[in-house]
Amino acid sequence: MLERIREGSQGPWAMAIIALIVLSFVFAGVGSYLTSSGTTAVATVNGEEISAQELERGYQNQRAQMESQFGESIAQLFSSEQYLSDFRRNVLDRLIAEKLIQQQAQEMGLRVSDAQIRETIVQMPEFQFGGQFDNDRFQTILRQNGFQVADFRDYLRIQMTQNQLAAALTNSEFALPGEAERANALQLQTRDAKYVMIDSASFAESVEVTEDDIAEYYNANITAFDTEEQIKLAYVSLTVEDVKSRVSVDDEAVRTYYDNNLSGYGKEEERRVSHILIEAGDDADAAKAKTQALLDQLNDGADFAELAESNSDDTFSAENGGDLDFITPGMMDDAFDEAVFSLANVGDYTDVVETEFGFHIIKLTELKEAQVQAFEDVEAEIRETLLTDKALEEFFELQNTMAEIAFEVPDTLEDVANAVDLPVQETGLFSRNTVPVDMSSPALTDVAFSSELIDEGVNSDIIELDDETVVVVRVVEHLPQRTQALDEVRDGIVSTVKAQKAQEAAESWATDIVDSLKQGESVESTLSEKSLSWESAEAVARSGSTLNRSIVDKLFTLSTEAEKRVDVVATVNGDIAIVELVKVNSAPALSAEMSESLKPRLAQMQGQRVYQQFIEALRADADVTVSESL
Repeated sequence: MLERIREGSQGPWAMAIIALIVLSFVFAGVGSYLTSSGTTAVATVNGEEISAQELERGYQNQRAQMESQFGESIAQLFSSEQYLSDFRRNVLDRLIAEKLIQQQAQEMGLRVSDAQIRETIVQMPEFQFGGQFDNDRFQTILRQNGFQVADFRDYLRIQMTQNQLAAALTNSEFALPGEAERANALQLQTRDAKYVMIDSASFAESVEVTEDDIAEYYNANITAFDTEEQIKLAYVSLTVEDVKSRVSVDDEAVRTYYDNNLSGYGKEEERRVSHILIEAGDDADAAKAKTQALLDQLNDGADFAELAESNSDDTFSAENGGDLDFITPGMMDDAFDEAVFSLANVGDYTDVVETEFGFHIIKLTELKEAQVQAFEDVEAEIRETLLTDKALEEFFELQNTMAEIAFEVPDTLEDVANAVDLPVQETGLFSRNTVPVDMSSPALTDVAFSSELIDEGVNSDIIELDDETVVVVRVVEHLPQRTQALDEVRDGIVSTVKAQKAQEAAESWATDIVDSLKQGESVESTLSEKSLSWESAEAVARSGSTLNRSIVDKLFTLSTEAEKRVDVVATVNGDIAIVELVKVNSAPALSAEMSESLKPRLAQMQGQRVYQQFIEALRADADVTVSESL
């Protein structure tokens, strides 16, 4: 079973899952995850905590993905406290599910070899240049995110281990030919229809909005008329880029830096290796003895690739004679790494090497010597580095100056601005949920809406927006939260209530028409009184139709039975439609080729359902505690 799971985790679906995880890992600051200290738990799952920091990071990542996909329009959703609360709870539920899967994978004893981790890393496009794995790029990205190769490897091992279980579940489902035929018949079935569109606005003149209606709506929706607390800020912003334009670096300093850091401008030695792995299993002594016997055969002249292919428990590399491609220092297990880089010549192989995965014999098959980049190739990079370093020094000095003046002269920002030769800027009015993008920071929001700045009218201390941007702010206008009076919102309420009553009147009129149709009566004269007539639609499909979506959805709920073939539906824009089913058109016969194409898609959908049901079952049996504050 474990071998099948292991093989499944190397399939295309598993690799897609891994790629998504790694993408978010590399670019969402996993370094902070790996090095973070303990924080308040928002949930515990079978005794393991999910920290507030993990929840916040998951929330920010998922929100950023939605904003990149849907743009600024998504901000309106996040301005709703209820939506925001539901969104954060959904993120927490996802983190709980991931924790449950991780725990289950560990309980089942699933594991991932160093070779699999290495293969995943070298195939990641983020670490490639020109279609090939680039170790310099790999190391640079890791450094930028603040963690070491070993940290990345360990985290990836955890993720890939739990993905073995996920891949086993999602890839185990299948679809029968009969299921494919039924799905095809339902999906590709079309329907002929007649419908009448009724403009609700045409009933507006017949309805009356009373004072009681207005008051009732206002009281029933009182929270909708609450305004949010808003502020306008004046601020002075200082960035590293502001300072960088004021500093310079001479040529001699660039050359000196290169000479003093030559080791940093070389390409690390790379070694291509093959290995034979014998997993320890339940009898480590027997595994070690088997590995020693294979080593003896090598010493007697046996072919390494043939031995690997027929004996290695790392089936992925065994198919290629044990080949693991090129590795660099720090990429593999410490004992494995040490053994590889102690080999002197191509063709040499190690004695028996023990790691947490079992016993290895490792052979050096190719060697790429370390290389040093020429000064001309890195001169611009070094100059930029020195400029940034110099700017950062000046940046921190100016920060201190800003902080001192903001404190000493608390009732204006002019002196702060003059000290750093930058302008005082202002925002528009904003609430906690509509903070301007360039000022978006929890730290700034907390300070800006504090009683100290609002009530006392003083300057803030230095606030760090990111590693290269700081601001000092003060509140220049404040609008407290309040509930709008009825007179302020009366016109809007009247319009809303009138539209609701008009829609109700239109729906009631349409329902009478439907009742007449069900009794076999003619409704043509009644329709003509309102200048309405039937429209026809033939071969309407479930998707892709230009017909109103509400009409299509209603059409596919109707039956050919006389009492169930006609009904009323409200459209998204508030109008009403009468929809009548005329005919059901069967789907075209499913060809063998289409059946083979459809079955994998159905199996995938079923696999996703099984995976979700598995998580639900795990959670039902788990000890899950969620903080009362959520």
